[in-house]
Amino acid sequence: MAITDYFERKLDEKRRLTIPSELREEFSHGAIVTRGFKNYLHLYTLSVWNELVEPALTGNILDEGIADLNVKLRTGKTEQNLDDKQGRIVIEQHLLDYASIDKDIVAVRAGKYWRLTAG
Repeated sequence: MAITDYFERKLDEKRRLTIPSELREEFSHGAIVTRGFKNYLHLYTLSVWNELVEPALTGNILDEGIADLNVKLRTGKTEQNLDDKQGRIVIEQHLLDYASIDKDIVAVRAGKYWRLTAG
């Protein structure tokens, strides 16, 4: 089976992003959307967030790099489950504004997470 590394979608009027059917199993336990390192968004599966990102965000409380990373990735972070019918998640308006996304989204796999940009 081929791995999907790229998809394009249009948000519906309720800011819902439909996850392709071949990727829904990956997101079956939940999805995290947060700000990216620049003006784009990150989309993580809940398991990747819990197993890889969350541990990376803990560390020396006086480490400014860790603190900056926490602020960047936790600002506006949302966690949700895919809806049962069409495999959709809602992207909050403040996150769309941050990434200058209006309606068209391009999603590219970046290792263990997805980068979401305006299409």
